[in-house]
Amino acid sequence: MTLAFLGLVLVAVGAFAGLMAGLLGVGGGIVLVPAFFYLFEGLGYGGDNLMQVCLATSLATIILTSVRSVLAHHRRGAVDMQILRDWAPPIALGAVVGVGVVDHLSTHSLQVIFGVMVLAIAGYMGFGKPDWRLSDKLPGCRFRLSFGPLMGFVSVLLGIGGGSIGTPMLTLHGVPIHRAVATSAGFGATIALPSAVAFLFTPVPDAPPYTVGAINLPAFGIVIVMTLITAPMGAALAHRLDPKKLRAVFVGFLALVALNMLRKALF
Repeated sequence: MTLAFLGLVLVAVGAFAGLMAGLLGVGGGIVLVPAFFYLFEGLGYGGDNLMQVCLATSLATIILTSVRSVLAHHRRGAVDMQILRDWAPPIALGAVVGVGVVDHLSTHSLQVIFGVMVLAIAGYMGFGKPDWRLSDKLPGCRFRLSFGPLMGFVSVLLGIGGGSIGTPMLTLHGVPIHRAVATSAGFGATIALPSAVAFLFTPVPDAPPYTVGAINLPAFGIVIVMTLITAPMGAALAHRLDPKKLRAVFVGFLALVALNMLRKALF
């Protein structure tokens, strides 16, 4: 009965994450991490290392969804391959460092980090303007070698792909929004692949059943299937709905999730 319940909830979680990714162009990780946390905690696996399982499993799902997304964008000529090639090594380096840091942090610390950072992302999504610019072109090597590792590092701490950080960074430096979204999809794979491999070798005590290293295999498998099914539905639905109203609802949802995560960690 427990496994059946787990499967049903994961089907719903994966479907919702895929819809949100398709509707709003945000990675499913920002939905998956809190969903995994509340699900596993509700089933009695609320140990001091639970957030490691949630982050690692979320990142593992991002590998396939990110590759699928970037290939689809590439067929339309939207991916800036030069940016992707230049930024991939420093981003991947930051992601691997992030795994090492996550392995030594408690669930309480990771909850606080997640809550604060998701509030910041929600704030940018809610109040940011598409015409905001820092410059008309990307800065050079020095910026890439400093911000790239930071992007990979922070994304691993949150269990997300590169879209929530990479897309604003690119648009603020003059990259058109469609090209920024498409290229950021490639950042996701660059973050998720090395970090997921590293998480396979970071065992977690008292983890939920069928967890290898820090990656829960049932959650990974079910969510992958559902996100691949529902993400195209979300993308199609996005053309029929008012994007401003939809974005406002999602921003409110993110703020509530972040505040609740902080409440559980601090009170």
